[in-house]
Amino acid sequence: MSEASKAQQANAQNQYEVTARDLPLACPGPAMILWNSHPRVFLPIEKTGWAKCPYCGAEYTLKP
Repeated sequence: MSEASKAQQANAQNQYEVTARDLPLACPGPAMILWNSHPRVFLPIEKTGWAKCPYCGAEYTLKP
């Protein structure tokens, strides 16, 4: 399987669950295709356990 076929479509979902391994959290994520997405933005999720991307509206929840 090629690297391109392993990549996720950017902003394909509206809700994502992430873990401490995914920190620091950025949207779009490192596994997402970037050519058709918004600029990468880092999201502060550590204190509240929840963050929303100001560009695409994707919501992230930090799993314990």
